[in-house]
Order: sequence, then C-alpha cells, then structure tokens
Amino acid sequence: MKHKRQIYFLQKTGILVFTLLFFNLAEAQQQLIELSGIIKNTDTQKGITAVKVQVENTQDTSLTDQQGNFKIRTRVKIPFRIIINKEGFTSQTVEILSLSNKIAIELNPQNAIIDEVVISASRVPEKVLRSPIAIEKIDIRAIRESPAASFYETLENVKGLQLLTSSLTLKIPNSRGFNSPNNFRFMQLVDGVDVQSATLGVPLGNAIGPTELDIQSMEVTPGAASALYGMNAINGLASLQTKDPFTSEGLSVYFRGGVNHVDNVNHKISSLGESAIRFAKALNKNLAVKVNASYFSGVDWISNNQTDQNANPLITANPNFPLTNNPAEDLWNKYGDERNNRVAVKVDYNGKPTTFNVSRTGYLEKDLVSPEVKNIKFDAGLYYRFGDQWRASYVYRYGLLDGTFQRGNKIRLQNATVQNHKVELTGKELTFRAYVSIENTGDSYNLKPLADNLDLTNLSNTNWKNIFQSALQNNINSGINLNDAFILARRESDKNRVVPGTYAFDQLKNTIIGINNWDSANGGVVGAPATGGAKLEQKSRFYQGELTYDLSRFVKIFNLLAGIDYRLYSITPDGNNFVDFDRPVKERNIPLSNGTFGKDVIYQKYGVFAQVTKLFFDDKLKLNAALRVDRNPEFEAKLNPRISIVYSPVNQHNFRASFQNGYRFPSLFEALSFVNNGNVRRVGGLSKVNEGLDYLDNSYTLASIDKFTSAVNADVDGGKTPNQAALDNKNLLMVANLQKLQPEKINSFEVGYKSVFFNNKLVLDWDFYYNIYEGFLGQVEVAVPKNGKVGSENAVLDMIDRSKQDRYRVYTNSNNTYKSYGTSLGIRYNIIKNYNVNANVSYNDLASNTNSDLFITSFNTPKWMVNLSVGNREIIKNIGVTIVARWQNQFLWESPLASGNIPAYYTVDAQATWKLPEINANVKIGATNLLNRRYFQYAAGPEIGGLYYLAFTYDLKLSSK
Repeated sequence: MKHKRQIYFLQKTGILVFTLLFFNLAEAQQQLIELSGIIKNTDTQKGITAVKVQVENTQDTSLTDQQGNFKIRTRVKIPFRIIINKEGFTSQTVEILSLSNKIAIELNPQNAIIDEVVISASRVPEKVLRSPIAIEKIDIRAIRESPAASFYETLENVKGLQLLTSSLTLKIPNSRGFNSPNNFRFMQLVDGVDVQSATLGVPLGNAIGPTELDIQSMEVTPGAASALYGMNAINGLASLQTKDPFTSEGLSVYFRGGVNHVDNVNHKISSLGESAIRFAKALNKNLAVKVNASYFSGVDWISNNQTDQNANPLITANPNFPLTNNPAEDLWNKYGDERNNRVAVKVDYNGKPTTFNVSRTGYLEKDLVSPEVKNIKFDAGLYYRFGDQWRASYVYRYGLLDGTFQRGNKIRLQNATVQNHKVELTGKELTFRAYVSIENTGDSYNLKPLADNLDLTNLSNTNWKNIFQSALQNNINSGINLNDAFILARRESDKNRVVPGTYAFDQLKNTIIGINNWDSANGGVVGAPATGGAKLEQKSRFYQGELTYDLSRFVKIFNLLAGIDYRLYSITPDGNNFVDFDRPVKERNIPLSNGTFGKDVIYQKYGVFAQVTKLFFDDKLKLNAALRVDRNPEFEAKLNPRISIVYSPVNQHNFRASFQNGYRFPSLFEALSFVNNGNVRRVGGLSKVNEGLDYLDNSYTLASIDKFTSAVNADVDGGKTPNQAALDNKNLLMVANLQKLQPEKINSFEVGYKSVFFNNKLVLDWDFYYNIYEGFLGQVEVAVPKNGKVGSENAVLDMIDRSKQDRYRVYTNSNNTYKSYGTSLGIRYNIIKNYNVNANVSYNDLASNTNSDLFITSFNTPKWMVNLSVGNREIIKNIGVTIVARWQNQFLWESPLASGNIPAYYTVDAQATWKLPEINANVKIGATNLLNRRYFQYAAGPEIGGLYYLAFTYDLKLSSK
C-alpha cells in the first residue's frame, strides 16, 4: 500500500509501452550486407578519423579508423542512405545505389555551426537556427576548447546565463532573473533524468552528472520551458547528453591537478585533483556496456565576508548612539548573531534609562566547516538494440558530495548521496522512461543551529543578557567610554564559551552535528537535548515515469507529439525537517515506539502535453503550438500553453516569436517543511501544515514588530510603562493575513532573430523577453500571540515579550505582480583559418513596483553581463589556445539569510591544449580567474580566487567485433 499509486501507474504504462512495441516490431529480416569506404578532408585530402557513419532510420553505425576507412553492416535493402557526422565538419547524407565499389566521401570543414541540431526546445530534433525559442548548444568541441576547470563550468559563458558557485563541487545555473543558490526555477536533466535533490530543494549541479570523459553536449534553454517539461522549468532548462557506447567505444582516462588559494588569503595555497575513467564497448551489434567513475578532492573557496547587514543606523540596532563597535551586528558569514539571538539590554546611561539592542557573539562560518571537499561519481549502463529502430537501456548513477550551499541558512553537505536507477525504451516514434532517485544527506548539518547551540550550551539568552547587562552597567559606572564598555561586557559574558581551535570546541561541535534535534534545553524547550543539535538527516525517494509518442504518421497534415508523465515524492519523516502531519502537533517531533516518526510524507504530480508543428509557404513559416496540463492533488489543475512562430524568408535568416504560460508547484521544502531553527519554525505553506499553529490567520509580520519594538523601547526610556507604550504604538503592528499557498505563475513573451552571414563565418543570435510573475513564492517571518487574536490588547502585549510569541518563517505567495524584461545578443565569428571570436551581452531588469509586499522577491541579477572569447584550435601544429573574459556590473542581492550590494567584477580565463595524436592523448594547461582578482557572486557566498590546473586525457580505441 505504501506506494500503490506509482506502482499502478508504472504497471499501466508498461502495458501501453509493450503494446506499442508489439505493433512496431513486425520487421522482416533482410540479408546482411557490408558497405566499405573512405572519408577525407576536402581541404587536406587526408583521411578523417572517428567519423560517425550511420544507415538512415536504423541503429547501424560505424566509426572511421586513423586513415579514414570504415566498414558498416546492415540488413536494409538497396538503395539506402547513410548519414555522415563529425564535429567540426558539415554533415552529409549519401545515397547508396550499389555495393560494387568502395565509396569515397569528402567532408567540408565547418566554419559555423549552421546545421547544429537541438532537441530540448521542442522535444524533437530540429536545427538550432529554426528553434522556436532561445536555445544554446555546447558541443564536445566547445567543451574541449574551453578554459573552464570542468566541462560544467562552460555554462558560465552561455548567453543570458548565470552560474553561481556555492562550492568547488556545487554550481547552480539560472537565467532571466530571480536567482538563488537553491534555484527551484531552473531544471537540469542528464539523459532525460531530473537530477535535483528533492528534500534539499536544490539542483545538485553536476555532482551526480556526467564525468569529463562521458559528456557529449549540453543544451541550454534560457527562459520558461514549462509547456513541455512542466514543474520547475519556468526560468530555464539545461539538458546534458552523454556519449553513446555504440559509437564512442574505448577506454579513456583523465587526470587533472591544480592549485587554488595561491595568495594565501583566507587559506594557505592548496592543491586539488580529479581522476576519471571511462570504458565503453559494443559487445556485439546489439549489446553495449558503459562504465564511468571519477573522484575529485580539493580545498573549497572560503566564505568569510563580514559585511554587517544590521548596521548601527538601523532601528534594529542602536541608531541614537554613534558606536564604532556595533553590539547588534549581524555579519554575512557569522551565525548565532541573528535577530532571534538579539536581546534588549537596559542600563542607566547619562543619567536616564536606556535600552540597547545587543546580539549574541556567534561563530564565523570558517570555524564551523572544514574547507576540504570531495565528489565521487559512478555510473554504469547496459544498452540493447533490437531491430533497426529500437533501443532499451538500464543506467545506474551514484554521486557522493561534500560542499556548502545556501538556503534560508547555510547547509554543510557531508557525505550526501544521490542514486538514480533508470530504465528506458526508445524507438523512432516512442520514448518511455522510468526512474527513481534516492537521496540521503549523510553527515550533513545546518550552520545556524550549530552556532546557536554552541552559544546556548554555555548560557541561555536570558542568562547571557543578565551578565552582559550587569557588566555593561558596571563599565559605564566606572567611566569607561561606551564603545569599550560594550567590548568588555561581551568579553565578560562570553568568558566560558568554547573557542574555535580548541579541543573543547571540536568535542562540542561534533556532539551537536550528530544530533537531529535542533532545539536546546537552554533555549527553553522542555525535553530538548542539553547541547541541542544541528544534524540534517533527510532521506527521500522520488519516482518518475514518462512516455512520449510521435503521432505524426497518423495525422499526416501536421506533426503531432504527445506525452504523459507522473512523479511521486516519498519523504521519510525525521521529526525535525519533515513530519507526519496526521499526528497531533505536539507529538510530531516525538518518535513512535518503533523508532520512526510516522508515515512517509507523499507529494505528487502528473501531467499530459500535446504539441503540433506545421510548415507553411514552402517551409518558410513554422508554427508550433503546445498545451500542457499539470495536476498536483494539493492544487487545482493548471494549463500551460505555448505558441511560437518561426519565419525564414530566405535561407539562414530566421525570425521567431513566442508566448508561453507556466506554473511552478511549490517544492517539498516550500510546501511541507516543519523545522524549528533558533526558536523560529520554518514551515511550508500548505494548509495542513498550518493546522493547530494558526500563523496564516493570527499573526503579525516581523517587519512591523521591529518598528513597534523600536517605538516601545523609546517610549519606555522616556518614562512610560511597557504596557502603556505597547498599546500606544499598536497601530504599527501589521496583521499578516497570509493567503493559502498557490503555484507560481509566469506569462512569458519572447522575440528573436538568428542568422548567419559572410559564407557562414558570422553567426548572430538576438532575443528579447518580457515576463510577468504572479503569486511569487517567498518567505515571510511572523509572530503568533499566545494570548488572544491579533488586534486584541492581549495580542499587542504579547508582542513585547518574546516568550509570549510563537515565531514562524512561512512560505507564501506575494501580493504583487512582478514584471521583468531583458535582451541578449550573441555573435560568433570565424576570422581567418581557425581563429574564432565569440561575444555575448545580456541585459536583465525588474520593472519598479511601488506597492509594498510581504517579502522581498529577490531579483538578484546584474543588469549587464558580458562574455568575450578568442581562440584558435590549432594556432601551431597540434596546439590550440582559448582566452575568455567575463564582466558583470554591481547589483543588489536580497535573501532571508543575507542582503547587500555585490560589487562589479571581471575575470580572465585561459587554456592551451597540446594534442598528441601518436598516443591518442591531450595535455591541457589552464587557469580560471587567471589574474586572481577575488570576487563573490552573492551575499554570504564564497570569495573566489584564481584556480590553475594541468589536465591529461588518454583515449584507447577498442576494436569492434
């Protein structure tokens, strides 16, 4: 009964698949014939190695040898056609009329990628020039020529794309605004599999993706892709494809060694290294295997920015006193000093009662995490071809990850694992795919409760406040100036707390990160552990089944593609982050007699889509229309239409326009979280989470409480009683009135132009978008009074006593509609011979909105981003070079954890590759941020310096049977 729905779905889908298979496999077996030939370079008249030769509409393929010779066997009847493909050359299709002679074929070197084919834009193969929406493709040649330290980091140079670095092991893409290190709105697929981490609510970058040796290409769609992919693709999609074991056989090894922290800032100079191995073999015409493994280790970039986001002039600090040492500071990369650990200290100063806001001391991030990180990846696949068009496969993927990423707080991932099991069946018209993703956070922990509980184990906030208050008063009475008085008072109240670098600190830290209960006895929670905990213990699975079918041959007059998919999340409740909501509120964090915390939490969705494509006016006009319907049982069904038009008045000049509507269902954490962190419970926005807590209807916003508290303190210092001051300022309190959680909605308009000029040497790609967001999802912090309804005197009085409030940070929808717009231009130009220049510029902005909202929506995107690269793949024989420069202007970053200005920065990357054809090897030396100009990409993010590396790749081609 546990997963009855998904089992039923997969059984029914399996019946459908194999019924279709039965009717499509009625193939007559023909006599086996052999075709041989040679393929040469038109310019040099030399044979070309590793050219792919494929019999059209079959799986029969072959690769040329070192001299350009090939042999291919097939069972099709003469005449037939073969398709010739090789990166860097124009593809050809050749008709075979007889087998009497060995054929000779010449390929022209490709100066511009005008015949490049993409799939992600419409889920069917089409030329990139005629794609209905903006799309970028990075092929294996571009990856090899990039100076990026890993193939995944080449995404940073894609037009309109940002790539945030959370760790050496964790990089997150985004496009067109509303950026975040835990980006819910940008989807990432690896061979069709969504590689997001379900419970962490973050795409894992390439932590479980392909290795350096197995990547074939990457397709990036900036902007909404919900009409075809649903769920989380409202800001974009990255689709990674790996190499085919039938056509890319061999044994390959890869080694990369390097250094970072070369200036000894934040950390001494450190080494990093990566090793990978790939084995692929076609055991016979129909059966192939592929195995990949890689290991990376290094010293991470350090987050140690001590920008104060609660500066002294703010009302939440002490604006009436010119303090150079801010006692209420809240530093970007320090934890335990946030508002929940801020106390009101009352002393006599200059002969009158005075209230000061004082934060607890907290701990720096660099003292809470080890900078050493690793990433282990493994995948293995079995592939079987039957008939000319059908292929079945099973693929297993495993990834183990260390790193640090930012959600509402910083999370240290330690030995976190994700596994995928995928089965797939593909034919000329049908694709069926089913997979399960299994997640375990391992030894991970949250930095915020760690820092809180390190301090609370020493003293409760009340006891710490009393010691500080007494010491401060004594210092003032002794005539010590106010700044020094605060410093000495903090020293007195902190004298028994554990200090980083000591044995006592390490022991207490290890105890706390091993406990999956973030409450603390000293935090006032009855029955909580004496030290509190910080462990992030999350285990989950999600199941996905999907089927697409090309029905074009049945309708004739247009191309028709249809699909269906189903996804189910199953989360094991841990009594901390996720709980069983069928249990009473007071029992949800208490284990049952069997040691569990109740039934698995289920969250699911299902959808169907259809897409019609029609050509008009001698194929000059292409009309594409798609409609998708998604349903999550927690919400009403949502329609996602897309309509696009591509007009090509003459060859290679293509104008496009599109409109699409998309929805994003709340992620697991946004919908169902229930974690108490620093006496502020982070809760999902679904109504069932609110049951028994009442934060939706009976709460005040924290922003209004800050203003209220500041006014009350001033009145009390002026002689009023606290109760009178509270009632006199009650109008400053704003009732939250949070609405029922709904999916985000986007309406996206896009126009573009893509063309080639000057005998295919210049490629120009321009686009403009205009997005309208409704019901934007974010977090608002509220306080629920324990003694009455909001608006009553009792509720107002509760707001001056923290012990009489329950605090919640709630995921909810914005009240306002937000509009963003932008444009980007990309140019690729082959100057002479092998010299090429690539440049792109992007502009993104958020239209101003004068209406206040419950929370800050966090556009978090620079207005201007520029990339420029110059390269020559063979500047001298067997040696190629590439130089890449990148610049972005300053912008404002806003998030629940940290906010502030991100300065403009530029970087220069460079690489040189030496090909060693005699031994099938390459040596690559390169650097990212060559000039070591340190920068950071988001508030509280790591400071990134130069990374310098040397890489070696060796390929051993295996003979085919």
